[in-house]
Amino acid sequence: MQTFLEFEKPIAELEGKIEELRHLTDQGDINIADEVGKLQSKVDRLLRQTYAKLSPWQKVQVARHPNRPHCLDYVEALIEDFMPLAGDRAFAEDRAVVGGIGRFRGRTVMVIGQEKGHDTESRVRHNFGMAKPEGYRKAIRLMEMADRFGLPVLSLVDTAGAYPGVASEERGQAEAIARSIETCLRLKVPMVAAVIGEGGSGGAIAIAASDRVLMLEHAVYSVISPEGCASILWRSSANAADAAAALRLTAQDLKELGVIDRIVAEPVGGAHRNRSEIFASLGDALEDSLDGLRGLDGAALRARRRDKFLDMGQKGLS
Repeated sequence: MQTFLEFEKPIAELEGKIEELRHLTDQGDINIADEVGKLQSKVDRLLRQTYAKLSPWQKVQVARHPNRPHCLDYVEALIEDFMPLAGDRAFAEDRAVVGGIGRFRGRTVMVIGQEKGHDTESRVRHNFGMAKPEGYRKAIRLMEMADRFGLPVLSLVDTAGAYPGVASEERGQAEAIARSIETCLRLKVPMVAAVIGEGGSGGAIAIAASDRVLMLEHAVYSVISPEGCASILWRSSANAADAAAALRLTAQDLKELGVIDRIVAEPVGGAHRNRSEIFASLGDALEDSLDGLRGLDGAALRARRRDKFLDMGQKGLS
């Protein structure tokens, strides 16, 4: 069942009329194909117009859309013979972070990502994609394994942020995130990250400090959530839309700032409206990025990756 966002109400009304007409057609011999075609053209036009001028806050809503494809959807579509690997070998398994070995378009790769889940049961099981320290320590273990065996790393980022519970802090959440970032930066194998939904704070960059950072057109990537920022600056999450605009968290802003390397176009109306299209588009972008890193030795990859992140924010500074 299609879920519509607040700003999509006019689209929802038109699609509701289309469903009513199709239902009438199913009940008898009435042929209303022409009318359905006209309404569908209006829906397509309205979708293009609406999504061409989304505000930052509206992009946040699209990035959080409940029907949006998540990490395991991309893994199923793009990775053959995927073998999941579990545990951090120190404390526990964290299902917010998924990872394993598989084949991506002829290459053996290590895949690491954050999984939010689709329904109540899976969301609780994956802790809504918010990792605890053991999740980042598992990511570290898998990245080090990839480095040992010369496997490129693909990272799929989709989290509101690291889990902020007391137990997580007691087990060293900040240290685990810092070590995960450090591990990304010292890898001697190619690493490509893609922000497929939300890229929230240190929880995101912990597995995104890579050679190439891709970002879906309507994804968001920020140091803090708009609600969190609004609660700090305005003492109220009601100003989340203002915070979203100030944070410059859209793919277009971040490409201009040099934080990401490439924007991957989404289907009209968002990734959730045409899954096969977004799977193919992201697959092509990941393949192009890996091809561009082919031939570089480990020392060169590590040096370029470190310079890339050290140089961020230097534009315009004297």
